[in-house]
Amino acid sequence: MLEQTAAENMEAKLNDEINTIGKSRSLWADAWHRLVQDKIAVSCLIIVGLYALVALLSGLGLIAADWSQEVGPSYAPPFENWDYILGTDLFGRSVLTKVIHGTQVAMSVGLVSSLIAIPIGVALGALAGYFGGWVDEVIVWFYTTVSSIPGIMLLMSIAFILGKGITTVYIALGLTSWVGLCRLIRGEVMKHKNREYVQAASAIGAGHPRKLIKHIIPNVTHIVIIFTSLQFQVAIKSEVILSYLGIGVSGQPSWGTMIDDAKLELAREVWWQLAGATVAMFVVVLAFNILGDALRDALDPKLKGKS
Repeated sequence: MLEQTAAENMEAKLNDEINTIGKSRSLWADAWHRLVQDKIAVSCLIIVGLYALVALLSGLGLIAADWSQEVGPSYAPPFENWDYILGTDLFGRSVLTKVIHGTQVAMSVGLVSSLIAIPIGVALGALAGYFGGWVDEVIVWFYTTVSSIPGIMLLMSIAFILGKGITTVYIALGLTSWVGLCRLIRGEVMKHKNREYVQAASAIGAGHPRKLIKHIIPNVTHIVIIFTSLQFQVAIKSEVILSYLGIGVSGQPSWGTMIDDAKLELAREVWWQLAGATVAMFVVVLAFNILGDALRDALDPKLKGKS
């Protein structure tokens, strides 16, 4: 009888362990589980998705294709006509259409600048953290020099050299925003290079490129995801500043050029173009900020299993 009871207890304990193992989640699954439990973060993710959808449709010409077309009288106030529900500018163009086109510019600037900055930051950070020595010293000296120059001055210098245009904004932001990512990747790679899985790869004859690309870098990709979410809002604000100063986007509406145009309109009590651009920018920047914080918390391995 006692033996039967002991066997049943052992079987129950084994089943509990199996269930626990089955319920365990990987880092990415656990991060997603924590993220979707945060209602505010999910709301921000939906907002970012809507902005991305609007930008995509605008880029394909399905909406806001004729932003330069006159749709009403000059400086028509908002909510007067459904054809220009947010009012019109000096030339009778729809403010809503310009805001939508500005969304395309803003999201494309965030995306392309991230695609430029991420490879630079990851490559230099990984090389510095992995090899150390003089390689680390040279890379640290390089990004320290770049970061010592005020960001807006560096952006303006590149913009003046390359000239106006959205391509210039892409390049300028991409070449100036990799430093933070490089620092983070360097620190993480320094921690990972001496761990057991890297030593095991060395034991089976893996070379430096294989250990870096196949083993170490995949384990620091969560930093890249967090950086991308934060880089979007930095790029959007920087594009607005450059366009406002007249050295950014030209020949097409962006939130920066709309705010620049609104300088003279405010004296005539025409506020709706400024309001449209600033509200659109405020919402997406706030959403990216909150989403970035939520991603950082969700992807932190130290918090795994606490929720």
